[in-house]
Order: sequence, then structure tokens, then C-alpha cells
Amino acid sequence: MTDSAVQAVALVKRYGNARTGKTALAGLDLTVERGEVFGFLGPNGAGKTTFIRLLLDLIRPTSGTVRVLDADPRDNAALRGRIGYLAGDFRIDGRQTAREALTYLGDLRGGVPAGRIAELAERLDLDLTRRISTLSKGNRQKVGVVQAFMHTPELLILDEPTSGLDPFLQQRFVEMVQEAGAGGQTVLMSSHVMSEVQQTCRRVGVIREGELVTVADVDKLRQSAHRKVEITFAGPVDAEYLEALPGLQNAAVTATPDGGSVLRAILTGSPDTLVKAAARYETTGLLAEEPELEEIFFTFYQDAPRRNGSKGAAA
Repeated sequence: MTDSAVQAVALVKRYGNARTGKTALAGLDLTVERGEVFGFLGPNGAGKTTFIRLLLDLIRPTSGTVRVLDADPRDNAALRGRIGYLAGDFRIDGRQTAREALTYLGDLRGGVPAGRIAELAERLDLDLTRRISTLSKGNRQKVGVVQAFMHTPELLILDEPTSGLDPFLQQRFVEMVQEAGAGGQTVLMSSHVMSEVQQTCRRVGVIREGELVTVADVDKLRQSAHRKVEITFAGPVDAEYLEALPGLQNAAVTATPDGGSVLRAILTGSPDTLVKAAARYETTGLLAEEPELEEIFFTFYQDAPRRNGSKGAAA
């Protein structure tokens, strides 16, 4: 057994022929370790859902290899029982009640205790007695969340999982993902809700036009990101010295009406040099804006070179 739950090597998926078709994945290499919660970021059309469908053997790769829980996913019914999957728009036979549908799906996975289903339903405020066809999109998605989590799978694959859920239930979902990770389950989560990723994931991969732009720890990304800083001093300072400090961009020192000074700048990386330099003066105020993952994501997207001759990625 390897330490990876998901491993893709030189994974390519093309739709249509090589000349006029679309390349959804262009030689993607990615490893998700067992027991980690991994965020998969990218806009619609970047290739996230295509990758997930390949993991689930819903489609087959054009070339390259993929392994899931140390197994080949092709025609592997036993492997599917070890996976929990939730798409952004969960659909199921509308004639059943939520309880009937979940019991049936649980039986397909070897049986799930009724108490486990009831516990998750109560947590998500889901009425198990109502027919699926009468449920709103948000309540159908709750059924999807329960079916993905109820058998405590080794691997959870979540593709835009909180679509249709209100903010309160999104937070409940975040708690469930955190608990899954703490319990040793592996989670691969594609999401547009950056706060979900920031609260749950240790690492993230950013995908663009079927290629990985970066894979990095969330904390390290935030530490290396740009921060807006503003330091207020009681009196005059050496503006030329402060503005030339390494790690600062767009630095400017201006005088304040009360005879003091204020430094405003964009800080990249560690604040250590800036803090030590500021300590030479009497400081009366300090403001540093913590970067959000969404800002970091867009920075990578704007800076990454586009693929030459790209026909565009799909899904």
C-alpha cells in the first residue's frame, strides 16, 4: 500500500479529435496523500470535474495513468464502495422518500445503520419522510451530503458540494469535512467557496486549462502572499530608508497633520525586516490585512502563462 489516496501521472483527456477537439486535461500530475483534505481550485472549464470523473471511472483517459486508493478505478466495483461522492447538483429517483433512498444506497454499500442516517439528517435539518421529488434543490443536496458521508468512506470526492445550501448549513458541512479529516479519511474537494477551502484544506491545487498552476500548503500560500500594511509613527522617519526595505512594494511615507508619519506598502513574505526597521521609531499604529485565499487564487491565475495553442479546457 502506498501513502497516496489519489495519484495521476501525465493524465490527458481530450474530447473529439486532436485537431478540432478540446483538451480538458493536459498531462496532469497530482498526488493526494492518504488522510489529507485537499482543495482543488479553478473556474468552470478548468478541468476539475473531468479529473473527478476519471477518478470515478465515469470517463476514461486519453492517455496517462490514474490510481485511486492504490487501485485501478476501471470497472472496479469494490473500489466504489470505499468512496463517497457528491456532485454539485445531486440527483436521484424522485419517487422515494429521503429515508428510502438513503437506505437503498446504504444497502448497496453493504449496509448503513439507520441511526447513522438519522444522525446526519438531524445535523443537516433534513426531513427523511418527504419524497425526493418534493424537495428544494438545497434539501436534495442535503440528501447528497448524507449519502456521501454515511458509510464513512476512505475517500470523499466532493465536487462543488455545497451548491444550494444556505450559509448556516455550509458551516455544518465544513464541520463534517473537518471531522472526516481528523478521523483519517481522505477528502478531495473542488469548491468555488474559498472560505470552505480555507477552513478545511491543508493543501490546494490550482488548475488552469487542464494544467496545474501550483500545489502548495494553504498556510505557506498565505505567508507568501501580498499584504497591505500601514504603520503610523509618532514623529518624522527616514522615508528613503523605509521605502527601500526588501519585501516592500509601492512603499510610500507621508506626513500626518499631527507631526507624525505613516508608511503604506504592499508586503511580500516575512514581516521580520519591516518590524525591526519600524522598531527604530516610536510606533503608534499598525495595520496588516491578512490575505484571503480568494485573492491568492486570482493572483496565480493572472500570473500563470496560458497554454500555447490551447483549444480550451472543458468541465
